[in-house]
Parts: sequence; structure tokens; C-alpha cells
Amino acid sequence: MNWIRRYRERHVEAEEAVVRIGSGMRVYIHPGSAEPEKLINAMVDNSDGLEGIEIIHLLTLGSAGYVKKGMESRFRHRAVFAGANVRDAINDGRADYVPIFLSEIPDLFISGEMPVDVSLIHVSPPDGHGYCSLGVGVECTKAAVENCKYIIAQVNEKMPRTLGDSFIHVNKIDCFVSCNDEIIELPRVRMNEQTMKIGENTASLIVNGSTLQMGIGAIPDAVLHHLKDSRDLGIHTEMFSDGVMELVEQGVINNEKKSINRGKSITSFVLGSKKLYEYVDNNPLFEFHPSDYVNDPHVISQNDYMVAINSAIQIDLTGQVCSDSMGYDIYSGIGGQVDFIRGSSRSKRGMPIIAMPSTARDETVSRIVVHLDEGAGVVTSRGDVRWVVTEYGVTNLHGKSIRERVKALINLAHPKFRDQLRRDAEKKNLL
Repeated sequence: MNWIRRYRERHVEAEEAVVRIGSGMRVYIHPGSAEPEKLINAMVDNSDGLEGIEIIHLLTLGSAGYVKKGMESRFRHRAVFAGANVRDAINDGRADYVPIFLSEIPDLFISGEMPVDVSLIHVSPPDGHGYCSLGVGVECTKAAVENCKYIIAQVNEKMPRTLGDSFIHVNKIDCFVSCNDEIIELPRVRMNEQTMKIGENTASLIVNGSTLQMGIGAIPDAVLHHLKDSRDLGIHTEMFSDGVMELVEQGVINNEKKSINRGKSITSFVLGSKKLYEYVDNNPLFEFHPSDYVNDPHVISQNDYMVAINSAIQIDLTGQVCSDSMGYDIYSGIGGQVDFIRGSSRSKRGMPIIAMPSTARDETVSRIVVHLDEGAGVVTSRGDVRWVVTEYGVTNLHGKSIRERVKALINLAHPKFRDQLRRDAEKKNLL
């Protein structure tokens, strides 16, 4: 078995592995909980004399030393989704943000529009046939490794062996760096009375047999909490966290009524606890697939009763949704919101939902506004938005006029902002 010999021969120390990264190269980093921190730290620590290296990735959770002040000549980050660790660099002008649908990112690598020189990835040890799993994150990484020049893999006994379209053979990896680090966990956000009510209102729209997409955080957890008495739910989502695992264990999620991929929970990455990572390890209930499959609106639409639950930073009274920026400041990214809003809209009895708190900053600011803040980006257009949920109720904007939308959304706002919203809407001739 020649792959075993190659696997052993290609093990090197991290410092030796990153020597292949040179000036002017583009480096892709495995995102999310799969972030290969040992390789990243070695790259940053051994970057003396290098310049113009472009770093590309989705959300990561580590320290991101390549965006620290003083590193500008060596590295330039190109974010296709911004996390807290790179947000300041983007908004200070030391890094770049690319607004793009998650479903379309893999094609940047496949088409050569954004060629990758080196991929830094985090994998499970090879199985008996020489295949390593991409573990907790397949997303855009599968396309990057299949279309790059050089692959450096951090191999870890603690990385789960996830199933689906999640494998890469030892022979395709140029060098391996061993580690035994814990996979990065993401703590759960505590639910409060407000998020619990949003969860209750959202769950009231979901019928038995639905297939769900949702993200992470207090609102998705609250929705799942209120679905404990539901039956035959399915999962088709770009990512999930511990709440999905809990409903599987309770028999609520079984994927038995899904229209496609019946019996399987389909995802492209997970973020959560060590217990979750152990749960998906070698578990045939879960299939991990690349983002250009999971987030393809055509694929999503083939799930009948597809429910897509996403959030927003602001929504204006006409229905325009901002979810990636606060004014001119980039906060996150487009991600999969539009992919799933459009896919669920085309699903038989599908239900695209924007679920959000009515206020921010300790109830001092309304998230429902007459107009979006200056510089705020429209992620979901008013033509795409349908169901909107806050702690004060639910409304369906589909087919409604601007005047009807204004009235409906004011009723979802916090009561202390409603009179001012009406006055402002009247001044703009919206009412």
C-alpha cells in the first residue's frame, strides 16, 4: 500500500511545511472550527522577508495574526465572510471584504477566477483506504483543495471523520503536520425572554414534516426549543450547532419526510461543542457536502416544506434587509441567507423567514427603521423577503404593497418606537 509510505514520508514540522508559502501567493485557510491554528501560527511566525501574501477564508475563530497591525506588507486578508477576529482590519482598510453568495464561492476556485496557490487544511487521520476527512467543515474547502497547487494538512486524531462528499486522499496532500489539539468549540449564547418569544413565534409557522435551515445563536436555539413537540423534521442547512443534535436524540429530527436526501441531515459545516463533534463522527445520519451543493437554491427548492430561518441587523419599512454591515462598517457577510431565502421561496409550501429582535443596544435603538443607515448594504431585497418575525409577532410581506408593508412592520416594532415610525413614514408619504 504505497499511500501508507507516502503518508509517513510526508510528515514534517509546521515550520518546514510553510516554507512553500512565498511572496505574492494566495493562501486559502480552512474556516470555522476546522481552522488549522498550528499551521497559521507557523506561517505568521516565519513570514520575515515575505510580502504580498493574500489570505482568503470564510469565518474563522482563531487569533488571525496575519491581520495584526504591522503585518500589512506581508499579508492582505480577503474575507468572503467577516468574523470578529478580522472585522477591525476590514473596517480600518487593512483587509478586504468580498460580498458574495456562499453558493458561488467554490466556483471562484473551480473556474480559476480566484486561483489558490496553497491550502492550509485540518483533517482526520486516513482510514484504511488512505482517505482523510475534512471533518467539521467541507463548505468551500473541498473546491479549494481540488483546485490549488499545494496542500498542507494539519492531521489530528481529534478531528471527526464526517461522511458525505468530505474526503481527500493522502496522495493528493503534499505534506502533513501532526497535532493533537482540541477542535475549536463555540460556546452557546444564552437565551433570554426576548429570544424565547421570537423562537416561539417562529416555531408557530413550522409544520410537521418540514425541512429546516438555520444558523447558530440564541434565536435558532430558541426556535429549536419550541419544536420539541414537532415530528418528522428534516435538516438541509449550511451549518448547525448543538440544538439540532438534541432534537435528533429526542426523535423530532429524523429526515424521514424529506423530498431529497431522505434519511440524511445535509450540511456543509458545524460549529459547537466537543459533544457535537463526537456526535457527527462517523455518523451516517449526517452528510457533509460542499457549499455549491448545499446552498444551491435549485437544490434547496427540491425540499418540500423548506423552512429557512435567517436574521438581520436592520429591516426598513419597505422590507429591505441588511444583515452584513452596520452602516459602512462590515460586520459579517452575505453568507447563505439569500441562497436559502430564494431556495425556500421556490419550495412547495416553503417558508423563508427573517427572525430578529425588534431592538438593539438595550432597547435604545429600533431594528425596524424607515430607511437603512447610510452605507448599510441590502442583502435580502424587498422582492425576496416574505415572512418577518420579532418578539411582537409575525407577518408575511409577500404580495403586499409598500403601504401595507409599512403598517405590518410597524406592528412588529417595539411599542415605544411605533408612533415615531408612523410619523416618519407619513413624512415620506409611505402611509
